[in-house]
Amino acid sequence: MSLIRSSLLVGLGSVASRILGFGRDILFAQVLGAGPVADAFLAAFRLPNLVRRIVGEGGLNPALVPALSRLEPGEAARVAGDVVSVFALALLALSGLVEIGAGLLAFVLAPGLVDDGGTLALVALYTRLGFPMVLGVTLSSVAAALLNLRGRYGAAAFAPLIVNGGLIAVAVALEAGSTLPLPEKAAWLAAAASLSGLLQLAAMAAALPWGEGRMIAFRVPRPSPLVKSLLLAGFPALVASGAVQLFVLVGTQIASFWPSGVSWLYYADRVMQLPLGLMAAFAASVLLPQLALKHRAGEDEAVVAAQNRALELALLLALPAAAALVVLAWPIASVLFARGAFTQADAAGTARVLACLSLGLPFATVAKVLSQTLFARNHLRATLVAALIGIAVTAAASLLLAPAFGVAGIALGISLGCFAQAGVLVGSLRRLGLWSPDAALGGRAVRIACASTVMGLGLAAAAALVPRADAVVLAALCLGGLVLYGAAARLTGALTRDDIALLAKKA
Repeated sequence: MSLIRSSLLVGLGSVASRILGFGRDILFAQVLGAGPVADAFLAAFRLPNLVRRIVGEGGLNPALVPALSRLEPGEAARVAGDVVSVFALALLALSGLVEIGAGLLAFVLAPGLVDDGGTLALVALYTRLGFPMVLGVTLSSVAAALLNLRGRYGAAAFAPLIVNGGLIAVAVALEAGSTLPLPEKAAWLAAAASLSGLLQLAAMAAALPWGEGRMIAFRVPRPSPLVKSLLLAGFPALVASGAVQLFVLVGTQIASFWPSGVSWLYYADRVMQLPLGLMAAFAASVLLPQLALKHRAGEDEAVVAAQNRALELALLLALPAAAALVVLAWPIASVLFARGAFTQADAAGTARVLACLSLGLPFATVAKVLSQTLFARNHLRATLVAALIGIAVTAAASLLLAPAFGVAGIALGISLGCFAQAGVLVGSLRRLGLWSPDAALGGRAVRIACASTVMGLGLAAAAALVPRADAVVLAALCLGGLVLYGAAARLTGALTRDDIALLAKKA
């Protein structure tokens, strides 16, 4: 399968998942609003949803793909069975600990809610109900990594739709005819998350071949050195792959001290994750397996060349997306979320947070690409250090900026964390001799920036002429911005006819 076809398939699944995610979050806002119950539910939902997003975007691939690609199919199936068995036992134990210690975990997730009546107790309740989702989506991600390794992307790309689809169905039912109080509605949504995660696992299990050519062979788990190394690599791989989500988690803890801060940050992050999720899915599912094969063949120059071309693709998507989100932050927040219990004041707060959060999108996208080269070389420690430094910068900057700018200052802190992570990754690649941006990358980056600036100015002028945005106006602005960017990119040379041929080149 060519790179373009695999990228389109993965991208289509990611787009579908994000669209359903938007629908889900719009219903969350409509059903729960942005008050104490919404803050409690979203604080509890943050952890299992964090794991779902990390592993759903290939977070375990860096630990599994390079190691399993070096094994014969039969041995790879046996090792994969050992990994699944050990993961299942560990996740069951972890789920038990969470059920017991949900009260303490609630305080860690949202310390600012400790004095807000019984809100922290609601966080604990929703955590107990929703955390089992982690078991289903994590084991599903192991199956997805095996399918990606064999060049099969369909099931792995579309199975995550089950979680969002299940939550949408329950939210619609609650909104349509339920007279339940808000805390009980949130409890049903938390329970639905767990059930949907287990349904996703069932779908992925059905997608795996179990006869000849099977990818998983179960036996009594053997703690071989390879299995131990895979399990030990799993934690840094997840941390590095989910760095941005961890930055947002840190920001959520700080935002819990502001009224509705958790909700505003959650909904703004959900909008930003649309373009970032596309790049993350492409990087982990398509780019990483190809880089691992090139590294195995000792083709360092080919690795650097592939990295540069992937950076061009990342910037071609991220720079215009960031510009559009900054300019259209208010109409996006107003049209998508301002209904039901979610007020116009909440939409205004979400818009400010979204504009500040979007400034970090290009750096986060670049970091996604650069991490894959280190993953392919099995330099997980370097990616872990970059993520940890990003977390530290996020925490420090958020605490410094929040007193002056509120939740928007926390969003700025998250953007600075993304910048710091990307910078550390560049330094690591430079030390390994794998950072060599060529003239084509530099020239393309400048042209993309110019085209994005033209689009941003055009959108700002058009948005200023609209007194009040609705769904039709927002759709027209987005479509007009896309057309303007395409024209500007074509005129400046940021987008050429050779791009499709380059992407379609056989791996």
